[in-house]
Amino acid sequence: MSIFREKACLVTGGGSGLGREVCSQLAERGACVIVADLNEEAARDVAQKISNHGGTAIASYVDVTDPKSIEALIDATLAQYGRLDYMFNNAGITVVGEFRDLPLDELKKVLDVNLTGILHGSHYAYQVMAKQGYGHIVNTASGFGLVPGPTNLPYTMAKFGVVGLSETMRCEGLDLGIKVSVICPGYIHTSMIDNMRTFNADAADVISQIPAKMVDPRQAARLVLRGVEKNRAIIAFPSYVGVLTFLYRCFPRLFLRYSLTTIRNFRKIRKE
Repeated sequence: MSIFREKACLVTGGGSGLGREVCSQLAERGACVIVADLNEEAARDVAQKISNHGGTAIASYVDVTDPKSIEALIDATLAQYGRLDYMFNNAGITVVGEFRDLPLDELKKVLDVNLTGILHGSHYAYQVMAKQGYGHIVNTASGFGLVPGPTNLPYTMAKFGVVGLSETMRCEGLDLGIKVSVICPGYIHTSMIDNMRTFNADAADVISQIPAKMVDPRQAARLVLRGVEKNRAIIAFPSYVGVLTFLYRCFPRLFLRYSLTTIRNFRKIRKE
């Protein structure tokens, strides 16, 4: 029997990409899923498809950059189910370009969603779970939360923060019955890739430079839930994420050469 069966599972960014697949697979495992997204129509579509297949799901609007919106969402979950078993803080955006080309408001926008948004969800979920004496918070970071990502500076900055937040919460939550995991995937083929915002470069050219095969979202969701089931601190995949992390920590000069190749290749497609 799945550990998710009849558990209240809240997923932000549940209307698309990895979040959508996590919602679907949680429902397949018998969970009661709250599909939360800024795009309420997308959230309703995911919840309806789950219901059509015999699962249990409700859709909800959330703006993760607004702490009151997150607080209201968690309060509504408690009113509906009386508890919060799993909190998947998954909403995210990205922008690609060199640091010198990125406007400050674009940098802040990525941080607001990818770091502050996850902080909001973690904060309110942690308070609830501390009172319950149980619960599991799952934060979506990235492989770029473990190693630097040239041309992805605001995304990398946010994801490093998410990893630090999650690892520290895991230590503090241990005696309180709170489990914390952080997801650090490589490239997943989602709408975030397809609708990538770029500065001084064409998105198609940027995508053509991705150095690895992208993971299918459904496979990624399976790996995520398997890691959550095993209560892994860091859920990293595919294998190249581990290889790059090893190089970065143990052979920094070699990793720097790899990074220089990445940025120099980008500059070949950069528009002056």
